[in-house]
Amino acid sequence: MAEAPHYLELIELAARLEAREISALEVTRAQLDRIDALDHELGSYVHVMPETAIAEAKAADAEIANGQYRGPLHGVPIALKDLFWTKGIPTAAGTTLHRDFRPGEDATVTRRIRDAGGVVLGKLQLTEGAYSDHHPLVTPPRNPWNRNYWPGISSSGSAVATAAGLCFGSLGSDTGGSIRWPCAANGLTGLKPSWGRVSRHGTFELAATLDHIGPIGRSAVDAGVLLGVIAGHDPNDPTSLLNPVPDYLAAAARDVRGLRIGVDAAWNGEDVDVATRHVLADAIDAFRALGAHTVNVRFPDVEPAIADWTPNCAVEAAVAHEATYPVRKNEYGPILGSLLEAGRALSGLDYQKILLRRLALRGQVTALFETIDLLLIPVHPFAPLTLAMIRTLGEQPDLIAKLQRYTCPFDMTGHPTITLPGGASADGLPIAFQLVAAHLDEATLVRAGAAFQRVTSWHRRHPSLTSRRQH
Repeated sequence: MAEAPHYLELIELAARLEAREISALEVTRAQLDRIDALDHELGSYVHVMPETAIAEAKAADAEIANGQYRGPLHGVPIALKDLFWTKGIPTAAGTTLHRDFRPGEDATVTRRIRDAGGVVLGKLQLTEGAYSDHHPLVTPPRNPWNRNYWPGISSSGSAVATAAGLCFGSLGSDTGGSIRWPCAANGLTGLKPSWGRVSRHGTFELAATLDHIGPIGRSAVDAGVLLGVIAGHDPNDPTSLLNPVPDYLAAAARDVRGLRIGVDAAWNGEDVDVATRHVLADAIDAFRALGAHTVNVRFPDVEPAIADWTPNCAVEAAVAHEATYPVRKNEYGPILGSLLEAGRALSGLDYQKILLRRLALRGQVTALFETIDLLLIPVHPFAPLTLAMIRTLGEQPDLIAKLQRYTCPFDMTGHPTITLPGGASADGLPIAFQLVAAHLDEATLVRAGAAFQRVTSWHRRHPSLTSRRQH
């Protein structure tokens, strides 16, 4: 069955735009109409930017017609998490505190999307400050597969809009799991790059040494296209890495014969539900059929990292918010406010111990990748969560720890991961798994993800949406 135009993969739309089978202007107008028809119920966008989007689409069409094709993002409608500065456009980072902030420049990733010819449709909703809950005055985005289920945090709007066909890809950020949880919940492919692979200049900070910026798309190829555009050193962010950016599209075309995929059967099975175990087993079978080899491994103990993640995040967030907290404390929601209080209270000695444990874990994980090319793990150990269950998280620290078990360790170490749809729950909700790679080896993640998606169709499942708006 032919893909609905709004559910095309970015790379498929790019081919049609380059061949001038369709114009960027008509695609952009169709996206704006779809946002107008559907997003009042989904709430993924904070700001839609129709005037600038139309202007960018017209410019893209003119350049493509004149033979000035910039690459596979040229003329493609994209949306940005409202964490990334967008010149002259309100950029609030999910807060009420910054709702009137209009940056005087684009974030580096925003500029790079525009320099590649991308059409920016608008800014996407997120949790307050990119932490774990939406501000009490903000209506959270709703999962397009089922409104009673969690859409993920904190890149919630980015995933909802991409899954609902309201953009052809988006940018998100991940500090503890915030690209991976929304992608798992919404049936998408998300790539959390290595720390430092993408510039953070012009991005609202949650926790500087934990924050990762990355793409959310409908396929591994799409994620590779977006990462190829935004990655690379930026003089405005001295922590961005100098390493050259690989050709991720070329990597996506390669097979996976001979790749060594590590599997820790004990870690992947501990308190992991049946549906998730089936997804992992099917993924392993698929990779073996493609010529990859599985290697039994024992992953380092992650319990200290899980326990350390919140205080680590808290200290860094307290620094990031020092200018406005506690002086404007009453404008913060209770969840982010309590994190900042905890960060301000932690001793320097305790913070240093956390950093030393992080370094030890990073070394252990780096050593593991001397013996394997990829690690295959869940995103979280249970099938999709209902909103009713999510509302009880504050009373269930064990559940929070389980949610973070397979995500926050790789923010602590900075290793890259890709999230891939790999199955469905009994209720038809998406279930995903992760691949992790060595530092700066996003190319192997794109390569393996694309190979998996050539022989499976989970990434081509989409929610059925109709507008209930009365005209």
